[in-house]
Amino acid sequence: MPAMSSRGGRRRTINEINMVPFIDVMLVLLIIFMVSAPLITTGVVDLPSVGRSSQQPVHVVHVIVGADEKLKIRVDGQEPQPITLSGLADRVKQAQDGDPKTPVVISADKAVRYEAVVKAMDKLQAAGVQRVGLAVRQGSSSEN
Repeated sequence: MPAMSSRGGRRRTINEINMVPFIDVMLVLLIIFMVSAPLITTGVVDLPSVGRSSQQPVHVVHVIVGADEKLKIRVDGQEPQPITLSGLADRVKQAQDGDPKTPVVISADKAVRYEAVVKAMDKLQAAGVQRVGLAVRQGSSSEN
């Protein structure tokens, strides 16, 4: 019995990919996206506006975050006193004189990292300080 060659009895495989089904699927997806795109509603974000209060509070506690990320506290317009992050909550509570409605305003230098401001806010929130706000500069926004 003669030995049969393995090449002679098998068909040669084709190394080409049929692109027609791929193109059909892509066209169907394109049509679906073209039809559904106008139906998608865009979300509207209502950003808070900065306004002026008609009456300034009598008793205000200012927390100042400097460019070197060092904290200072100013109570009722007095001279700012340096303070550490760990002692911030106790000092603010003391400055509020037991009135939790006394506002605390955090002012930060333009060059300070956002993380430093968030740490101060987090420390105050953990201590139960209710009214914490951020100071904003009035004027044109062309100064960046």
